[in-house]
Amino acid sequence: MGKYKILIKPSAVKEIEAIPFKNERQRISGRILALADNPRPPGCEKLSGHDDKYRVRQGRYRIVYSIEDFRLVVYVVKVGHRKDIYR
Repeated sequence: MGKYKILIKPSAVKEIEAIPFKNERQRISGRILALADNPRPPGCEKLSGHDDKYRVRQGRYRIVYSIEDFRLVVYVVKVGHRKDIYR
Protein backbone atom coordinates (compact mmCIF):
# COMPACT_ATOMS: atom_id res chain seq x y z
CA MET A 1 0.00 0.00 0.00
CA GLY A 2 1.30 3.46 -0.87
CA LYS A 3 1.61 6.41 1.44
CA TYR A 4 -1.47 8.62 1.52
CA LYS A 5 -1.38 12.40 1.23
CA ILE A 6 -2.97 14.29 4.14
CA LEU A 7 -5.20 17.29 3.38
CA ILE A 8 -6.74 19.26 6.24
CA LYS A 9 -9.74 21.50 5.82
CA PRO A 10 -8.98 25.10 6.96
CA SER A 11 -11.78 24.97 9.53
CA ALA A 12 -10.24 21.79 10.98
CA VAL A 13 -6.90 23.60 11.33
CA LYS A 14 -8.67 26.31 13.34
CA GLU A 15 -10.33 23.64 15.50
CA ILE A 16 -6.93 22.09 16.24
CA GLU A 17 -5.43 25.50 17.07
CA ALA A 18 -8.34 26.19 19.45
CA ILE A 19 -7.53 23.17 21.63
CA PRO A 20 -6.26 24.63 24.91
CA PHE A 21 -3.50 22.14 25.75
CA LYS A 22 -0.32 21.98 23.66
CA ASN A 23 0.30 18.29 24.42
CA GLU A 24 -3.21 17.41 23.17
CA ARG A 25 -2.61 19.36 19.95
CA GLN A 26 0.67 17.50 19.43
CA ARG A 27 -0.98 14.10 19.99
CA ILE A 28 -3.77 14.96 17.56
CA SER A 29 -1.25 16.12 14.95
CA GLY A 30 0.71 12.90 15.37
CA ARG A 31 -2.46 10.84 15.01
CA ILE A 32 -3.36 12.70 11.80
CA LEU A 33 0.14 12.16 10.37
CA ALA A 34 -0.11 8.44 11.20
CA LEU A 35 -3.16 8.24 8.91
CA ALA A 36 -0.79 8.69 5.96
CA ASP A 37 0.65 5.22 6.59
CA ASN A 38 -2.59 3.51 7.62
CA PRO A 39 -5.84 5.40 6.95
CA ARG A 40 -7.88 2.65 8.64
CA PRO A 41 -5.97 2.02 11.87
CA PRO A 42 -7.26 -0.26 14.63
CA GLY A 43 -10.02 1.59 16.46
CA CYS A 44 -11.22 3.66 13.51
CA GLU A 45 -14.93 3.52 12.84
CA LYS A 46 -16.97 4.28 9.76
CA LEU A 47 -19.62 6.87 10.59
CA SER A 48 -23.16 5.68 10.05
CA GLY A 49 -25.15 7.84 7.67
CA HIS A 50 -22.03 8.83 5.74
CA ASP A 51 -20.65 6.89 2.81
CA ASP A 52 -17.02 7.82 3.15
CA LYS A 53 -16.39 9.33 6.60
CA TYR A 54 -14.41 7.72 9.38
CA ARG A 55 -13.39 8.76 12.86
CA VAL A 56 -10.52 7.98 15.17
CA ARG A 57 -10.24 8.74 18.85
CA GLN A 58 -7.39 10.63 20.43
CA GLY A 59 -8.10 10.98 24.11
CA ARG A 60 -11.20 13.11 24.55
CA TYR A 61 -11.00 14.35 20.98
CA ARG A 62 -12.25 12.89 17.71
CA ILE A 63 -10.80 13.26 14.23
CA VAL A 64 -13.34 12.93 11.41
CA TYR A 65 -11.92 12.30 7.95
CA SER A 66 -12.68 10.83 4.55
CA ILE A 67 -10.52 8.54 2.44
CA GLU A 68 -10.09 8.62 -1.33
CA ASP A 69 -8.31 5.34 -2.07
CA PHE A 70 -8.02 5.90 -5.82
CA ARG A 71 -6.11 9.18 -5.28
CA LEU A 72 -4.37 8.07 -2.06
CA VAL A 73 -5.73 11.06 -0.11
CA VAL A 74 -6.94 11.37 3.48
CA TYR A 75 -9.03 14.54 3.94
CA VAL A 76 -9.44 15.68 7.57
CA VAL A 77 -12.82 17.36 7.84
CA LYS A 78 -13.34 18.03 11.53
CA VAL A 79 -11.51 17.82 14.85
CA GLY A 80 -13.19 18.40 18.19
CA HIS A 81 -14.08 17.33 21.68
CA ARG A 82 -16.19 14.21 21.85
CA LYS A 83 -19.19 16.08 23.30
CA ASP A 84 -19.31 18.56 20.39
CA ILE A 85 -18.01 16.71 17.33
CA TYR A 86 -21.22 15.14 16.04
CA ARG A 87 -23.47 18.21 16.34
